[in-house]
Amino acid sequence: MVNFRSFLISCYIGLIFSCSNAMADGVRIKELARVEGVRDNALVGYGLVVGLAGTGDSSSSKSTIQSIVNTLANFSVNVKAKDIRAKNVAAVMVTATLQPFASEGDKLDVSVSSIGDAKSLLGGTLLLTPLMAADNEIYSLSQGQLLVGGYKYDLNGSLIQKNHPTVGVIPRGGTVEQTLHSNFVSEDGNIHLLLKRPDFSTADSIVNRLTAHFPEYEVTAIHPGKIKVNLNGANAMSFIAAVEHLTVTPDIGARIVINERTGTIVSGANVMVSDVIIAHSNLNLKIETTYRVSQPNVQFSNTQNDQIQSLIVPETKIGVSEDAVATLTTVSGTNVSEVVTALKDLNLKTRDIISILQAIKQAGSLHADLIIQ
Repeated sequence: MVNFRSFLISCYIGLIFSCSNAMADGVRIKELARVEGVRDNALVGYGLVVGLAGTGDSSSSKSTIQSIVNTLANFSVNVKAKDIRAKNVAAVMVTATLQPFASEGDKLDVSVSSIGDAKSLLGGTLLLTPLMAADNEIYSLSQGQLLVGGYKYDLNGSLIQKNHPTVGVIPRGGTVEQTLHSNFVSEDGNIHLLLKRPDFSTADSIVNRLTAHFPEYEVTAIHPGKIKVNLNGANAMSFIAAVEHLTVTPDIGARIVINERTGTIVSGANVMVSDVIIAHSNLNLKIETTYRVSQPNVQFSNTQNDQIQSLIVPETKIGVSEDAVATLTTVSGTNVSEVVTALKDLNLKTRDIISILQAIKQAGSLHADLIIQ
């Protein structure tokens, strides 16, 4: 029988070599940068969800009642607000993302969220809702049946709920009504590449790669997050398609991400630790309190004195114990992975390791950005 632990170690080593080879081959520029002018746009609108089984907004939601009145007026139905019961209707905000180069007739996924006191949007239908961008222009119309991944029912004080029933989605529920043009070539014929994570070394590597592959174009780094390419009248689409598949090796800054809530530590492989001595111990404080009853003396117990009574007397014991001091000495050139492994071998908990890493950073021996979430 194959040893399961050995099998896992072999898979882990293979994964490390695969990642190392992938990084050695470089990362596509497509993953590191985007073309200026090519971006998503947020759309938002206000609408009504109807058809709810008594789980809609209550009569205290005046905006919902007024919206119902306004909607019915569009269909030549005149009613007064005091005659409206909104239990089957909910006021919602509708959001969507307009992808770059979307054309009229394209479909969008739509998210619907209650803004009133509705209990659930399960089974509801969104009425026709216009979605606007930041320029107050309508770019999409949305309508359709909601998909809600949850429910909420309550009766006579009993409540049962699953997930979040006041938020739903309508797959392909939005229709693009107006094309939002994306201009990715400037008036002087230049294309600008924007790095997703600005870095001097990475920007320089991309410039060198483009210059070597396209010697006929002028490539210049404006700053660590922006690279200008002068196409000299060449076809922009063909150039961008070719650039996206070129690879470079990005320079990754040393950083450690710590999540104190979950006790998670994520670190890059190039995080180094200078000479440092670590001493860590745990102080355990134990307090025990017992209560004893103090009875009066027998000769006084038979008297008629009301001031004589039994007393409850607390007895407190305080004990202090300190674990053995865990000591670790590192030398220059040690990476953080080796430090964490050594601390684990000393049977320290993850939260203790987080505190030690913070202390090493304050001591100036941890050469990385410490990001605490």
